[in-house]
Amino acid sequence: MFAVVAHFDTKTEQTINTLWKGLSANSISNHAYEVTDRKPHITIADYLEINDEFLLAFKSLYCSKVKIQVEFNMLSTFLNTGTLLLTPTPSKQLIDLHIEHHASFGEYSNPESLYLPNRWIPHCTIANRLSQTGLIEAFDYCSKHLANLHSEIVEIAVIKMDYDKNKPVGVSIICSELLSDPENSS
Repeated sequence: MFAVVAHFDTKTEQTINTLWKGLSANSISNHAYEVTDRKPHITIADYLEINDEFLLAFKSLYCSKVKIQVEFNMLSTFLNTGTLLLTPTPSKQLIDLHIEHHASFGEYSNPESLYLPNRWIPHCTIANRLSQTGLIEAFDYCSKHLANLHSEIVEIAVIKMDYDKNKPVGVSIICSELLSDPENSS
């Protein structure tokens, strides 16, 4: 499986990594360490297959994009999943990025995807596969160790999930584009 993900500025990445370390150290969740090379991100789209034309179009679309300000101010969960999420305010810039991406790559879409327009809930997964008690513990821990995050999306990447016996074990970046500062865009 492949995905297009938005990566954050260094400060946000460090904050989320520190949160993941605390959840692991307190035996609440090892989500961050179940997959090698996992980075905090927001998933924009997922695909069963991509090709060279996809990668060329990806580079063309994102080579001139600017960084996007994102504010995380809510912890949430998908019902009945045991998943704890850090949820951003859905800004116009974030929604527009998502819509433009899907308009550009519709022919590759997975019709079952939860990342399609009108189904997408932007989020950064903090912990998953938690029991009800674990979800409460994770929520409590994060509530005490996290404040509103003023973040920036600085990179869009195409990643490939590596599997072993249908279980994700690793992530590799196939292609990425760093986003420019708004004042440097033309």
